[in-house]
Amino acid sequence: MASDRLRGNPEKRVILDSNAILMLFEFSIDLESELTRLVGKHRIIVPEPILRELIFLSKDGKGQKKVNAKAALELIKDYDIVEIEAKNADDSVLNLAKKAKGVVVTNDKELKKKLKENSISVVFLRGKGKLEKI
Repeated sequence: MASDRLRGNPEKRVILDSNAILMLFEFSIDLESELTRLVGKHRIIVPEPILRELIFLSKDGKGQKKVNAKAALELIKDYDIVEIEAKNADDSVLNLAKKAKGVVVTNDKELKKKLKENSISVVFLRGKGKLEKI
């Protein structure tokens, strides 16, 4: 819309955790269209520790999780990988969300709890094919 361009409607930064990336291969979810529906114009970013976690799973994982991790590595080539200081992968997602003022896509219960405590918006899987934002 022209009015959006005039106001500068900035891209919303959307941070994915490994759980969110892997769920794309477990369920039929069109991530791009679902995110557009929920947050509008967006740019997807992945913390570097999540990349490392997916590399580990693609090599040392078992069964379908290993297959999905390999596919996930191909998918995230299209996204921005961002280095961020953190003790672990979940903290990297939380720290990046704070820094980027972003929205996080995850189904991890503990991470969702931490994000809510920090007033960070969360997108999660509702049912088996729709994402919802809280």
